[in-house]
Amino acid sequence: MSRIPVGIVFLFVLVISSCSSFVAIERSEHESSDSAFVEYIKSENIPYTSNNRVTILNGAHMKFDSLLADIDRAKHHIHLEYFNFRNDSINEVVIGRLVKKANEGVEVRVMFDAFGNMSNDRPLKKRDLEAIRTRGVEIIKFDPVTFPWINHAFSRDHRKIVVIDGKVGYIGGINVADYYLEGLEGIGEWRDMHSKVTGEAVSELQKIFLDMWEEEGGGRIEGEAYYPKHAETGGADVAVVDRWPRRTPERMRRAYANAIHAAKDSIVIASPYFMPMPIVLDAIEKAIDDGVKVTIILSEKGDIPMIPDGVWRAGYRLMKRGAEVYMYTGGFNHSKVMCVDGKFCTIGSANLNSRSLMYDYETNLFIFGKEDTEELYRCIDLDKQKSYRLTKEIYRKRSCWRRFCGWLVTLVTPFM
Repeated sequence: MSRIPVGIVFLFVLVISSCSSFVAIERSEHESSDSAFVEYIKSENIPYTSNNRVTILNGAHMKFDSLLADIDRAKHHIHLEYFNFRNDSINEVVIGRLVKKANEGVEVRVMFDAFGNMSNDRPLKKRDLEAIRTRGVEIIKFDPVTFPWINHAFSRDHRKIVVIDGKVGYIGGINVADYYLEGLEGIGEWRDMHSKVTGEAVSELQKIFLDMWEEEGGGRIEGEAYYPKHAETGGADVAVVDRWPRRTPERMRRAYANAIHAAKDSIVIASPYFMPMPIVLDAIEKAIDDGVKVTIILSEKGDIPMIPDGVWRAGYRLMKRGAEVYMYTGGFNHSKVMCVDGKFCTIGSANLNSRSLMYDYETNLFIFGKEDTEELYRCIDLDKQKSYRLTKEIYRKRSCWRRFCGWLVTLVTPFM
């Protein structure tokens, strides 16, 4: 019997996984969108906590001002997990503060993605890591890239998590890199959002970090000091949706799809590399067909060649279906956020593309609180004011070459 080439088998598996069937939550006509989605969250045993305070950090300046202040207040431990830890001035500031706390006896653990580090133009090198370690900070790479490197390129740690004293957590889309603060030549402002959370949800972020730390050889860390009791009362309910490729491979994409399916009135999305895989795209199209107002903020520009062409194409498809699609002109909008019916929202590291939803390690907060959702919506609306609405006439002014690139990149991204 002839053997089927391994490559063909691999592509077949990817196609099947990207087109996995979607069984949506069932909700009654009178059931609210947030209660329907909470029902789904609980049915999937996704960590769901009460008594959380969430602060939306609208941009890198707000994020780093808040983070550095909380680092300075740390008493027992500081844990950081980032995809990109660029060797530049904000890195020097953050490392400097971490070294100071380490010298005060605070445990400091840092983990960054090896591939993410290699992909930037100012990577942390071996001598940099040795210098950081000699100053009292534990720092390790996630999945160091070794020959044959292709084996390591698929599932990367794309999370951006910080946990301080087990009481304060940070999560969102902002890495440690200057361009989040200063922008990039040829692109302009690098726009993004983050969040700070206190309360019971922080323990879930802590578990994610410590599991990964142990997985990557940092050792097992446990004890009450890492999971203190939380004094918060009231505030928002928060679900921590984590995608760990070997443990919860479908969790993030199913969470997004079910959140969209739960909508009755409106969905507002901002996403940078917007080329949704079928499970999410189908949910968006069904929402439009059901009369839900769908608003999508996309970026006119991008940082990866040809990817913006695919984003334009995906946006145009949904615009023709009935969505309001806006193209952001203030730089590169790297935010990964969504609001549903003004009742709940999500913010985190996951992009709405195959890379995030099929391959990488990702974490998002799904926040059930009207005030937090309204605040996030206001931030998105400010971006909308720096955008123009996509129309058929605007799209058709794009060259045949750019439209062909959009078709091509949409075809290949599920396998990248």
